[in-house]
Amino acid sequence: MFDKLDDLVDRIETINNQLTDPDVVSDQNKFKKLMKEQSDLTPIVEKYKEYKAAKQTIEDSLLMLEEESDEEIREMAKEELAEAKASLETIEQELKILLLPKDPNDSKNVIVEIRAGAGGDEAALFAYEIFRMYQKYVDQFRWKVELISVNENGIGGFKEAVFMITGEGAYSKMKYESGVHRVQRIPKTESGGRIHTSTVTVAVMPEAEEVDVVIDENDIRIDVMRASGNGGQCVNTTDSAVRLTHIPTGIVIYSQTEKSQLQNKTKAFALLRSKLYDLELQKQHDAEAADRKSQVGTGDRSEKIRTYNFPEGRVTDHRIKLTLYKLDQILDGDLNELIDSLIAADQAAKLAQVNEESQT
Repeated sequence: MFDKLDDLVDRIETINNQLTDPDVVSDQNKFKKLMKEQSDLTPIVEKYKEYKAAKQTIEDSLLMLEEESDEEIREMAKEELAEAKASLETIEQELKILLLPKDPNDSKNVIVEIRAGAGGDEAALFAYEIFRMYQKYVDQFRWKVELISVNENGIGGFKEAVFMITGEGAYSKMKYESGVHRVQRIPKTESGGRIHTSTVTVAVMPEAEEVDVVIDENDIRIDVMRASGNGGQCVNTTDSAVRLTHIPTGIVIYSQTEKSQLQNKTKAFALLRSKLYDLELQKQHDAEAADRKSQVGTGDRSEKIRTYNFPEGRVTDHRIKLTLYKLDQILDGDLNELIDSLIAADQAAKLAQVNEESQT
């Protein structure tokens, strides 16, 4: 895996030189492309420098042990050798992870759909709590949350909510949230104090750009109507809501959160592109599934991925068998330990597959 690392060092030096060229600076598209490549390569090159420094320390320590007779200096060399060898193992593992093929969608914004599943009003109430959890989570990255459509149940719950999260790397973290989220608790409306189980489904899709998906307008039926539900004065009094029907797939998109019909239409087309793009990703996933030993992210949307148990104050992620007794903090947006563990598990599975392929 390290064969091309010296080439990457040369490449980043070339990029650094190009970024100071006035002709490149004046070409915004080329400049942005080079900045993105520099950002991607820098962590790898810096880690490779650490790797070479550790290797050099090992060589120097071994040479010192061969040539030195002074016992104190030899002991010091032994300590440096042991530390450098331990460090080298860690750095090698980190380098392997950095060199894993990147998901091309990781840097994209995401569109998230949350739907109440089994459990009626209780499921809708929990769907709102899941929406709030994601709002709190993305706040720490200063990402932006923008509603596309919402269908409320009248008592503070969401039957369905569709929203966009805008921020660098949003998909790289949020993609692990796709699946069925299960809640176990005593509903406020339950007089007998029995624990109910309800479900909420979450779908996370990378935002598709126009270059990713070409939509034939002949395949689209566009309807405009008056928005329903809560909103500003204009929202409920003008025909601002837009519904798109993609005839070949039967996908229906509804956007109503903006006062302007044009803005709602723009949002609806953005969501339709992402849904069509996601369909292609799912086809690829299904085609490759037989060859994959493990897939933590962007898997089967019907898979039960997580349970939120209120009586025990615990959250369990079933994909990695991780249980945390910090339910309140997690629902308040503290998803870092869960998502970091999922990323680590995903990387470990990919590394195992790479190692297995290299041995065959």
